[in-house]
Amino acid sequence: MTSPESEPGSAASPWAGDEERVVESALRPHSLGEFVGQPKVARQLDLVLEGAKRRGRPPDHVLLSGPPGLGKTSLALIIGAELGTTVKITSGPAIERSGDLAAMLSNLGEGDVLFIDEIHRIARPAEELLYMAMEDFRVDVVVGKGPGATAIPLEISPFTLVGATTRAGLLTGPLRDRFGFVGQMEFYSTEDLQLVLRRSADLLGVAIDAEGAAEIAGRSRGTPRIANRLLRRVRDYAEVRADGRVTRAVARAALALYDVDELGLDRLDREVLHALVAKFNGGPVGVATLAVAVGEEPHTVEEVCEPFLVRAGLLARTPRGRVATEAAWTHLGLPVPDGVWLRGGTPGDQPASPTLFDA
Repeated sequence: MTSPESEPGSAASPWAGDEERVVESALRPHSLGEFVGQPKVARQLDLVLEGAKRRGRPPDHVLLSGPPGLGKTSLALIIGAELGTTVKITSGPAIERSGDLAAMLSNLGEGDVLFIDEIHRIARPAEELLYMAMEDFRVDVVVGKGPGATAIPLEISPFTLVGATTRAGLLTGPLRDRFGFVGQMEFYSTEDLQLVLRRSADLLGVAIDAEGAAEIAGRSRGTPRIANRLLRRVRDYAEVRADGRVTRAVARAALALYDVDELGLDRLDREVLHALVAKFNGGPVGVATLAVAVGEEPHTVEEVCEPFLVRAGLLARTPRGRVATEAAWTHLGLPVPDGVWLRGGTPGDQPASPTLFDA
């Protein structure tokens, strides 16, 4: 099964391809002082790093958990910058064999930071090798096969592992327990996203006013990656069809062109909602059936569309399938029929079970 990262995303997708990551690198903050949002994680991490610097030792291993696009990679690079060390970057899917990880660990210098993105997807043999490296700064390299195989202990320099994951529940207990600091990344407030947008606009040389930043921030799903992507699309519109300045009117016109509505829903999100209410009368319906109705893969609907639709209170997951809330009909401009499972839905609500009187 392919991952959402490998698929072409819309303007409102939280995933980024390789080309976009190159563009993002120019907008990343370089210190905790420049990092906007995540105040709790930033304060805790600042104490961890400052304590390690005063002791002259590498800090505890760090696990950053949360949805895509919230700044986990940026924080990993900031950790290296704050410590004044080198950051080696890899990803869980890229480490297929324990030998790949052993070679990487043996090339680390003292105090270096090893960043493993999507660490929950690391191969099991490599994960077991990582246990010893994290605890004892030593790995056993196996030479030969079968009964004649021997394990040669290899000392490695003390280092700090920074792991990032979008699926913390898929991490094994032994791996999770070896991290001394776990930071849970939260979605950004609209106010914090406006600060992110003003900083990015300065770096990109984009003229933007407060109302223009607020309009983009309100459609960014609480995610800086989406906010920066929408800013670049609005900048293009402003330069080609306006005077180059991003105002509220320019932002609204640009985002309408790119099919991003006032809640941040894109074309696929609205297709999923419309199929749910128009073809299945609001559900419940299975995700596979819903995906067929919109011509997408089930994992795309489940991992790309559903998280935000649930958080926005437009869709709910139930044991019987997906159901639309009253807010879904309202957002699509459709009359709300009687018997909607969840009226006035808010993020986190669960639909009530039908009673005898609902039969």
